[in-house]
Amino acid sequence: MSCLLLAFALAGASAAFVEAQEAKTIVAMPPSPLLPESLRTGPDHDAGNGAPAWSGADGPILVEDGIRRYERGDAQSPVAHGNTTSGTVTVYQFDDATGAYAAYSYLRKSSADHVMLSGVSVVVSNLKLYPESAAALLKTVVVGLPKVGGTKGLPPLLPTFLPTQGLKRETVKYALGPVGYQATGGVLPPEMIGFDKAAEAVTANYEGKGTLTMLLFPTPQIAGDHGRQIEAEMNREGTSAGTVKLRREGPLVLMTTGAWKAAEAQQTIENIHLRNEVTWNKPMPPEFHSEVRKTVSLLTSILLFCGLGALAAVVLALFFGGARAAIRVMQGKPAATEPEFLRIDLSGRPARIQPDGRGANPQG
Repeated sequence: MSCLLLAFALAGASAAFVEAQEAKTIVAMPPSPLLPESLRTGPDHDAGNGAPAWSGADGPILVEDGIRRYERGDAQSPVAHGNTTSGTVTVYQFDDATGAYAAYSYLRKSSADHVMLSGVSVVVSNLKLYPESAAALLKTVVVGLPKVGGTKGLPPLLPTFLPTQGLKRETVKYALGPVGYQATGGVLPPEMIGFDKAAEAVTANYEGKGTLTMLLFPTPQIAGDHGRQIEAEMNREGTSAGTVKLRREGPLVLMTTGAWKAAEAQQTIENIHLRNEVTWNKPMPPEFHSEVRKTVSLLTSILLFCGLGALAAVVLALFFGGARAAIRVMQGKPAATEPEFLRIDLSGRPARIQPDGRGANPQG
């Protein structure tokens, strides 16, 4: 009877727990605005998730770089009469700082726009204000942007490997996908780089020289495979690619093209080295995850096999030892001794044979 009452009590408690779980309400707070209130009151204000419909050719590149949401607003002139628009400010927010930097390097293509990078956000403005007013407005925008920490907030390290001497900083382009790489004037066929394997690409021009291309891959093996493909492509193009020098260091592939002097090109790629602070904050390609799963599966199988073997040894020892001891006890003998076992006497003294057959007596 007590067991039956306990079962009913447990059933009632479980039902109450399930009902409480179903009654729980989760309130999802909307994300904070990307623009200050002063820029969200105009007639052309627009906000949404993903790439905006009016982005045109920029849309696929923004999606490739991992855009999360956007907001655009009108700036009003403080000296004009009426509701006069003095330009627009647009903020694009991305999944991480790597995607934001890639979009930033692409969106700088227009000289009419002022582009700023702030963490995981890119601010594009086209203002017809006094420089002081425009700077104050943009400072207000940047201060109010959402801040992201952890690995998502880390900027890419690949662009920091670029040699600074003679570098045209406005030509530095960073790409995470084939669309952005082709749009920024990459010198290689996009399908050859391996963006499907989480590759990163940086291209930059040098004063009076040529173009330097740097590619970073998740593993040295992937870098080696694509490095050989690039070498074959450059050999096919011949002299049309200019001075081509190719070098690989671990997961990093370096290449010069254009009007370099051979000695300068070779020295440039030889002086670029990976540093200890290189980290990878992008999703690994499927091949990498597959190899990790295979390794984990192999180690798990080995541990399981060893554990089962040890368990089997213990069970067999208990079975055979226990069964043997039980049989001896049933025969009226001690379970753990063997008087009948022969004993070897190495003393060298003659042994007397006992008439009862119990063996030799070494005492004579």
